[in-house]
Parts: sequence; C-alpha cells; structure tokens
Amino acid sequence: MTESPHGSPSPAAPHTPPPGPAAPHHPAPHDLTDLVERLRVAPPSLGPVRLVAVDGYAGSGKTTFSGRLAAALGGAPVLHLDDLATHEELFAWTGRLREQVLAPLARGRTARYRAYDWVARRFADEERELAAAPVVLVEGVGAGRRALRPHLACLLWMELTDEHSWERGQLRDGPGLTEFWEGWKRAEREHFTADPTRPYAELLILQRDEGYEVLPGPRGTA
Repeated sequence: MTESPHGSPSPAAPHTPPPGPAAPHHPAPHDLTDLVERLRVAPPSLGPVRLVAVDGYAGSGKTTFSGRLAAALGGAPVLHLDDLATHEELFAWTGRLREQVLAPLARGRTARYRAYDWVARRFADEERELAAAPVVLVEGVGAGRRALRPHLACLLWMELTDEHSWERGQLRDGPGLTEFWEGWKRAEREHFTADPTRPYAELLILQRDEGYEVLPGPRGTA
C-alpha cells in the first residue's frame, strides 16, 4: 500500500502480498554493528583493555575509519601513531609506545604521552591522555607490527594497494610535501618488507562509496 505525501494511504494503491520468510541478516557495507559487537565481547588483550590495531598503507583511510569505528563504539579512545613517530624515526617508535602507552594501559591506568609536532619538528610540551577504556584503537602505518601483535585483541587492515593509497595521500597533502612522500614511500616499503602486517590481519576493511565492508582477513581464514 502506497502513502500520500501526508502519510495517509492512497486509494489507488495496489494490494501488497503478505511478507515471506525473513531473509538472513547481511549487514550493509556502512554498518559497523557486527564489528563493534565482536570487539566488545573479545577477551581483554592488555590488562583490562581490548587493544585494536588499524593498519594499512599511508593514505589508505585509517584515520577516517578509526574515527567512525570509535564513534560506533561509543567514543573509544584512539591513539594516532603519527603522534609518536618523528621525521628521523618514522617507524622507530616502539620504545615510546611501550613505555608511554602500553605499560600504563596494561595496569588499567590512563596513558600520558607528548605528541610530535610535524611542523615544529619536536614533541609538544603538553601531555595528551589515553584512557584505559574497554576498547582502545591504535591506528597508523605499522600498528600491526610484530612487537605489538601479542597485545592486540584484533588486527584490522585497510584493504587498498600501496600505489592507490599513496596517490590518495599525496592528493590530500598537496605538492608541497612531494619530497617528504618520496622518502616516506621508501621507508614504508622497507618496513612492510621486514615486518609485514596484512598476513596477520583478522579482518580486512574495504571502503565503498556507501561505507565500509568488513571481510575475513588472511589470519581469520587460515
């Protein structure tokens, strides 16, 4: 039965047959409900915390996706690894991560760290806080590295090739950072050659026009 613009039934509406059996539930690509539930019921992996890594090539959409997932989780804290890396140590931030973030979270305490200022090329004076919430997200290139995986409740990989990711990233950042991107791409290739993440991902995240699709990852299908 159709309705008029005011919501009342149209007298010319054709007969609508009764509904058949309910179709099986398949979440829409933008629906993160199943992923949120999976993360919430996962066993804690770092003290009382379920630490979830979002990894992928630079420009693959990790930060945007992490923000949406954090919101779907009711405001889960997010650590951006760009805050721990520096120009001289693009991937040599494991020590800072362990001391400033992992150690306090493992004790159920709020982590405190100083974020790197990529313009001033130094760490900020003011500390940031990361609460030991039930689910904490850590996003950035290398979030699923070997040293971090034992502390993870789940590892997510943004499923976009390096070339497409880098193209998006360079379009986002503009021509002023072309030289930086050339050095970054070399460093990223070296990192993932020595310490790959994708083979260990439980889930792959594909960005679609209408949202995100969550698929089993290599580890989840092994």
